[in-house]
Amino acid sequence: MAKLTFFQLLKAAEQQLAAAGQDTSAAQYLLLEGQEWTFTTLVQHYRDVVPGELTTTYQMQIKRVCAGEPAQYILGHAPFYGREFQVTPATLIPRQETEELVEWVLADAPSKISLLDVGTGSGAIAISLKAERPAWTVTATDISAAAVTVARANAKRLGAPVTFATGDLLASVQGKRFDIIVSNPPYIDRAELPVMDDSVKRYEPDTALFAADHGLAFYRRFAAELTTVLQPAGQFFAEIGYHQGAAVREIFTTALPTAVVTVKTDINGHDRMVRVQLKR
Repeated sequence: MAKLTFFQLLKAAEQQLAAAGQDTSAAQYLLLEGQEWTFTTLVQHYRDVVPGELTTTYQMQIKRVCAGEPAQYILGHAPFYGREFQVTPATLIPRQETEELVEWVLADAPSKISLLDVGTGSGAIAISLKAERPAWTVTATDISAAAVTVARANAKRLGAPVTFATGDLLASVQGKRFDIIVSNPPYIDRAELPVMDDSVKRYEPDTALFAADHGLAFYRRFAAELTTVLQPAGQFFAEIGYHQGAAVREIFTTALPTAVVTVKTDINGHDRMVRVQLKR
């Protein structure tokens, strides 16, 4: 095998990905994450010869991405809100858009609260909030026992004491009350399958992606059940689909007519989050 510099290895990988119709940015992502380098460090090593073992490993990773597998699952971890989270096919890959939901909760919540994260997946939301606000009492649930196992491991590794439970929606916390409930629930309509990214459809968990009733089923369930678990003046925050703002607002205003419902746009100007503020 001919010896390659890091620059040559990167460019060859980008060409492979382009030829396979995949996002070429995965080439740099795999190299930086695999080496725990910044882009500046990579540039400093551009002319260095890549060790043979690293070349073999990296080229195998690129083959897997060419076949459609997400780079984050190949590495086994993904960044979120300044931390690295273990991810597996039992969990969604954390998205940058969800960081904006975390920001909203942090900016809007009091200094000491009890918070519940529903559908925690890798634990990205719950653990990030606990890490940023150590005084908060944070509980996280998921219907998937495999996802909860991943979330527990992330919480332990990142030093964030979160209480975990396995169960559907609010079933595992009945009898308890929280100041805030936050969720990134399944909200994709299966009618959107033809336009979805192929790697998402093939590798990420269906149960964390799709919801009935045009993607609105979980918002209807939350609207019906929130008052059984939220404090009387509690708040509910959730991520929503970019085209669901009006429908989600109507669901909560109809079910909870005294609540204040706010739909918030993301950095791209799309409806992406909702907050429901209950009134005493």
